[in-house]
Amino acid sequence: MSTSGEAITHAPTPIDRSGARRGATLALLAFAQLIIALDLNIVFVALPEIGAGLGFSNQTLQWVVSVYTVFTGGFLLFGGRAADLIGQRRMFIFALWLYALSSLLGALAWAPEIIIAARAVQGIGGAFLFPATLSLVNRLFEEGPERNRALAVWGGAGASGLTIGSLAGGFLTAAFGWPSVFYVNVLLAGAAIVAAFFVIPRDPRRHERRSFDLAGALTVTVGATLLVFTLVQGPDYGWLSPSILWSAGLAVLFLVAFGIIEAKSSDPLMPLRLFRNRSLVAGMTITFLYMATFGTLPYFLTVLFQNVQGYSALETGIAFLVPSIAIATGTQLGARLSTRLSNRSSLIGGMVIGAIGTALMVPAMTPEGTYFALAPGLIVSGIGQGIVWTAMWIAAASGVRHEEQGVASGMASTTLNIGNAIGLALLIAVANRHVEGLSGTTLQHATTAGMQSALWIAVAGVALSILVALVSQRRTPKSI
Repeated sequence: MSTSGEAITHAPTPIDRSGARRGATLALLAFAQLIIALDLNIVFVALPEIGAGLGFSNQTLQWVVSVYTVFTGGFLLFGGRAADLIGQRRMFIFALWLYALSSLLGALAWAPEIIIAARAVQGIGGAFLFPATLSLVNRLFEEGPERNRALAVWGGAGASGLTIGSLAGGFLTAAFGWPSVFYVNVLLAGAAIVAAFFVIPRDPRRHERRSFDLAGALTVTVGATLLVFTLVQGPDYGWLSPSILWSAGLAVLFLVAFGIIEAKSSDPLMPLRLFRNRSLVAGMTITFLYMATFGTLPYFLTVLFQNVQGYSALETGIAFLVPSIAIATGTQLGARLSTRLSNRSSLIGGMVIGAIGTALMVPAMTPEGTYFALAPGLIVSGIGQGIVWTAMWIAAASGVRHEEQGVASGMASTTLNIGNAIGLALLIAVANRHVEGLSGTTLQHATTAGMQSALWIAVAGVALSILVALVSQRRTPKSI
């Protein structure tokens, strides 16, 4: 029995004939993931200088991070569907171009509005790049041990982006100023564009015409943006203020409209039948909770190191070395555990380890705390995070047909990014609830007390992730 989708999936490509070509392709896909991770973390380290240089307020500065997350989360489904319909290689190259040009605009920014706009466009580029990269890994490497190893390499590159981004952010900011953290993306994306033409197989021909669900893309993007705006600005404006109530109401309206559109569309952005894949649903839920908990830690560590303990940008970058190496190590362990035991066991084990490590960090998060007191928690938490990172992407890709890997990747990475935006907004609100009007030593102690509360909530969120993994299916589903 043959379909056009199967013909596309099994069409021979140069990568199938050459192990060296396969390795080069994986290296480039991992490099693209490194670029995405590097950009996020390089900006974290440079945030204080960006805020001072462009005149951000304390409340609006987080939008340099959040606007990227919101627009990435809003466009990921569209980007994943585009990878399936237009071609994964084409979208990979287009996304890198968008990423490079928006990074250039960010480097040249002269006002807060300009850099926020640049980060929004950069977020759209990331929304196209991430699912194209992940779906290429899932399509080109067979489900099972081979794909698990490939995802570990891909995930390890992302963890390395934390190390390199933090170090590069500290060095570049100290030596050349904050614009340099954007210029570096222009160079890296340009190199990846050139390499893509040589090592990634051409997209196979499509024998059927398909349409984009533009209405679905617009409604989910607007709804997600309004939702995160509500969560970020609620503490500042007041939860019962008219602007927050309108924003929350419109967010619900647009997201409900998105669900209706998807249910009625003949070619939906997000086919609802994919929700019958319990492994994909579990993976999506865990990616949301992962970024709402573990994904917020770099922000609080940056505040602790720089704003409380007085680290320079370069010293902050060096401080991130330990957790980054631990995360990279965990990604490799995740692949081995998922292959030798089960992906479910890998998820649960990683979450338990990560939760214990995060709890160990709490007592050391004080103005008088030392890095050596914090390090054991950073190491244990990082290893757990790495294990979960690999395992959750294995879960999200299991049982999905090759021609729908793009949209499945978009679905899981959408929950990843929205989880980060929501988690960051909520935990920052918790951490900052008692700092208004304080200064000096009193402010430092109130800041770290708030961060300790936020980390305990993160640990509770990880515990919820464990429950999700416990009730998820034990066996890999058949393709839906």
